[in-house]
Amino acid sequence: MSELTQSTRELILSVYEDGTPKIPDAVRDFIEKITFADPEEILSALHDVLADDWMALPVWARNLAYRLACLQRPDDPALLREAASDLLCFGPDWDEAAESLKARAAQLEP
Repeated sequence: MSELTQSTRELILSVYEDGTPKIPDAVRDFIEKITFADPEEILSALHDVLADDWMALPVWARNLAYRLACLQRPDDPALLREAASDLLCFGPDWDEAAESLKARAAQLEP
């Protein structure tokens, strides 16, 4: 079983344990909204909240936001660098992904 499958199973168990919801409404709302947001909306929200308090947004939410923006704009070197820079602030777990984003950004520029 893959790590993602195992994590998915654990999520299911944790959410429905005892028949009471375990995920706060704010987390569910954030995930639903960001899933369908366009990259401009995602980046605007990130820039707004990070300007207010750079450490307030949980790392998992930052990673998800940048990942979704990068998936929608895979050929935007500035965005790839911004996402890489953010990942490097919270490594070393994501250093390899950050280096990959920086390399992709370098390939895209003339």
